[in-house]
Amino acid sequence: MPRPKVLPANRLRAPEACLACRASKKRCSGTFPCTKCVGNGRADSCVPFRRATTQRRTSDAYGTPNTSTALTSSVGLDRLPQLLPSASGKSGAPHKTHSRMLRNRQGERVYIGRAASLSFLQLLRDTVTQHIGPSQFSHNVKSEDMLETDTPDDIPQSFQNEVDPNEMQGFIRTYHIATRGFINVLSDPEACQMLGTSPPNEPANKTMVALRDIMIAIGAQSSKNDLAVARIERYFFSRARQSAFAGMLENPSVDLVRLFLLMSFYMLGACRRNAAFMYVGVAARAAAALALHLTDSTLLETDEQQKRTRVWMSLCTLDLLTSSILGRPAATANLRPEVADVEFTQSTRAMDDTLVASYEMAQILDEIVAQLYNEKAASPELAESLLDKLKQWSNDLPESLLSSPSTHHERLAAQEHIIGSLHVACTYHFAVIIVTRPFLISVLGVRLARLHQGSPEIIQDDMLLEDPAHTKLANACVESALYMIQTCLEVHQSRLLLGNMCILKALVFAAALIPGFSMFSQKEVDPALEGAFNGALEILRILSQQSAQAAHYFEILNLLRNAIDEQRQRLRENPLPDKKYVSKLFSLNNRRNSPQPQRDLFTSSEPAAGGSIELDQQPLTVNSLYPDPEDPNLFDPADVAAAFTEWEGMELPLWDRFPFIDDSFLN
Repeated sequence: MPRPKVLPANRLRAPEACLACRASKKRCSGTFPCTKCVGNGRADSCVPFRRATTQRRTSDAYGTPNTSTALTSSVGLDRLPQLLPSASGKSGAPHKTHSRMLRNRQGERVYIGRAASLSFLQLLRDTVTQHIGPSQFSHNVKSEDMLETDTPDDIPQSFQNEVDPNEMQGFIRTYHIATRGFINVLSDPEACQMLGTSPPNEPANKTMVALRDIMIAIGAQSSKNDLAVARIERYFFSRARQSAFAGMLENPSVDLVRLFLLMSFYMLGACRRNAAFMYVGVAARAAAALALHLTDSTLLETDEQQKRTRVWMSLCTLDLLTSSILGRPAATANLRPEVADVEFTQSTRAMDDTLVASYEMAQILDEIVAQLYNEKAASPELAESLLDKLKQWSNDLPESLLSSPSTHHERLAAQEHIIGSLHVACTYHFAVIIVTRPFLISVLGVRLARLHQGSPEIIQDDMLLEDPAHTKLANACVESALYMIQTCLEVHQSRLLLGNMCILKALVFAAALIPGFSMFSQKEVDPALEGAFNGALEILRILSQQSAQAAHYFEILNLLRNAIDEQRQRLRENPLPDKKYVSKLFSLNNRRNSPQPQRDLFTSSEPAAGGSIELDQQPLTVNSLYPDPEDPNLFDPADVAAAFTEWEGMELPLWDRFPFIDDSFLN
């Protein structure tokens, strides 16, 4: 009696094992690197075992090969067509990225939208698997997790007199540098008070104490810190959070909006993006209750109105930018000022150019995600109109954001100016990438298909031809990614980057995936792409020294580099041969499949002089073929010549499609 079937949930055997465990016939955990390889110190070489699949060919009733299975090979081409554009006749680029559910630290599933960089990363992982099989890049054990860190347990209870007031003011200066271009929630008198007052535990205003605490925490987090600075960071953030939840949530106020907005920024730097998303949501709800998005100069004094406007612009900028990175709905998306944006920001333009520029860019970024990614396909016309808006935005930027600070600025002031301009520029390049990335996916999908088609000039199918409009937009995507990385490298080489750039690291990673995908999709080495990809690796390597998220990004890009190298190695060692649909069956020089086309072999209907026929420049005499011309059982040489004359005059039918080319695999 056969034993009952074991349910999949109760099976002890992993669905796939690594090479080392399979060779030693040991049980494998099925993760890569697996637990056994990690324990044995060979995690770097732990890759899944790939079964050798043979090329399958089937035929229809007429003996015609079916390419839907004929193209299935060891490189996994059977899944490649999902990157190709549809044959519906529309000029749009169908979205190939999809929303995902990832696990947080507690194992709960959290939503990541179609426009998110992590969704594009998953598409790239699937594409790599289709071409080179499973790898550490595509089958990383963390691929289903949304990397986040735990709350530290060693939070100091008190610092007593260990905190140096001058050091605290230094952290506040660093805070201004880290948030320049994203957040500006303090009035000028408040900023001066923060930089010039007594130690943080003495002010009577509890709200100002909490604000100062979170500013110190952000400044310490952004500094190139050591263990002592890390303890300061955790202590002041813990104290600010305790104040925020002690009773402020019960009563909406501008101070509540400011505090939760800054706590959200801190959480982004602490590699806790879900918490940051929730904190900015609390700030947005409080701002909506206070109607910070409305302007009423008749009821409020000018200073108070400017304060509210500045807080609202900061909230929108961080909310819309963070939501676009995660592909999630923004909390402030449906809240718009009743007056025009230009009038809304006119009073603050002279005060903070970077905040105004980032706020206006955030509005365009929200429009990009809402219009372009809520449809089944990205329209080239819509993409071009959005790029026109971005171009107009860049043309309206003040000159101060396009040039370096003057030499009379002190170092910290110059660094704050440069970091602010860097944040604005990277946000712009990220917006261009979001607009044009669907078209890059479309174009590279076609190029990958042609790369594995052997002879693309033979199969003239519309599915394997690039749409010129898509190619133009795809080039803009690559250019924008290169510009972003080059700009960041310039600042990095000037030693002006902070130790923790909480938003910049996510933007650099999103940009680095673009040249990485392009490098994987071509045979030739492009120095510009190589330089940009290596530059992004260098930036993330530096930031990874005190950012777990940057370290994770750095690891992913390194694994992608290995996949690119393997793809190139395969193409060099096993180039796919050209597909010849016609071959020569018989030759007088006993050589089949002569590379010379048949129509070039016969230049005359008459035998050459001397009774010979010239084939491939090697004369072969008729007498050598017919040793006895008088033998009646032999053919007459004239008949042979006449026969060749009839072959030459025969016209082969011409067709534009071979009958055995089935495009079902393209659908």
